[in-house]
Amino acid sequence: MGVLLRKVYVYILPYQGNYPTRLLQLPPLVLLPMTSSSFSRRSFLLTLGTGLAGTAVLAACARTGLGSSNASYLVYVGSYGPADQENIVLYRLTPATGALTRVLGAKGGAAPSFLTVDTQHRFLYAVNEVDNYQGTPNGGVSAFAIDRKTGGLTLLNQQASGGTIPCYISLDKQNRHALVANYGNGTVAALPIGPDGQLRPASSIDQHQGHGPHKNQTNARGHCLLPDPAGKHFFAVDLGNDTVYGYTLDASGKLLGQSGPAFKAKPGAGPRILTFHPTKPLAFLINELDSTMTSLAYDASRGTLTEIQTLTTLPASFTEWNACADVHVSPNGKFLYGSNRGHNSLVVYAIDQNSGRLSFVEHVMLPGKTPRSFTFDPTGRTVLVAHQQSNTIVTYFADANTGRLTPTGTSVELPAPVCLQVYPDFLRS
Repeated sequence: MGVLLRKVYVYILPYQGNYPTRLLQLPPLVLLPMTSSSFSRRSFLLTLGTGLAGTAVLAACARTGLGSSNASYLVYVGSYGPADQENIVLYRLTPATGALTRVLGAKGGAAPSFLTVDTQHRFLYAVNEVDNYQGTPNGGVSAFAIDRKTGGLTLLNQQASGGTIPCYISLDKQNRHALVANYGNGTVAALPIGPDGQLRPASSIDQHQGHGPHKNQTNARGHCLLPDPAGKHFFAVDLGNDTVYGYTLDASGKLLGQSGPAFKAKPGAGPRILTFHPTKPLAFLINELDSTMTSLAYDASRGTLTEIQTLTTLPASFTEWNACADVHVSPNGKFLYGSNRGHNSLVVYAIDQNSGRLSFVEHVMLPGKTPRSFTFDPTGRTVLVAHQQSNTIVTYFADANTGRLTPTGTSVELPAPVCLQVYPDFLRS
């Protein structure tokens, strides 16, 4: 009587973030030898179940884009914590659970409220949000070297920010210039970066003009300066005069302005921060003063923005004070999120991938006050929210299909967190 060998072929569909990749065939499962008379449906299922136990875990990890349940990211947090204390804090994020584990803290000087890290994770740059830097009418910008073994920071040098109360910093694609928006007097500046990571004095400062009808718009107020996804055009959002300015940056580090505004918001809107869609020619502008979100078509060749739609960020029943803060697109490009300070919520919209129009999904009521900053981990699985006034960071799971958020139950405490930046866990590489 012959022996029957049976094979079961198993396939998984891995995901990168929220996107399916190539279908993979796992090594076949060979069922235990058995005679034709002993083979039964029950024995087949028992053997198959044993073989698939490990495969199920692999499939779950592949679906989220995580290598394992221990996959992690690093989160640098900027804050308004006291200058004599550790006011830049490093956490490790585990997206599978939403857990944040403190790694270390560093002294970032006065009010290191907004920060960024170069693409090679060698240097961290932070604004010092003050209006008097070394006796001059400026804020400061600090450069730190990152210890690639510990994540610790060593101060390299500081420079004047080219204006007062700097509140935003980004880098060009080549990591050759730090780009700073100054809220106090409405300037934007470019500061060259040397090969050693140190900042040079500002190579270009542009003064915005004008004001708006709102009481908080008595003068121009720079609130954001960042490159587009290609690194060709740079955009400065001015809350004080309801304008988005477009620039290019020449080899000498000079900001060259467009002949006219890249976009004009509604008077009194108070545009605050601009963000781009990861794959579509779209951008989104959150407006602080009138609590609205604007969807924009982006012409990358000309560096211009055209309004598609503007929606409120608040429920119709809410009539109290509110000021919008941060804005992000989910990594899969399907959903847009904005934060409300006052209503203390995140608003969620679905993004029509063809038209760029937004449709309301939900308001996520937050457990803390003043959600100044929030962000995603790169997989899109976890959302982190920083509450400035209640001194906490909380995390949520994000549903890739619906955009809705579910609390993870994780919360950490630190003084006045106002900036969250997530990076690969280079300490484990």
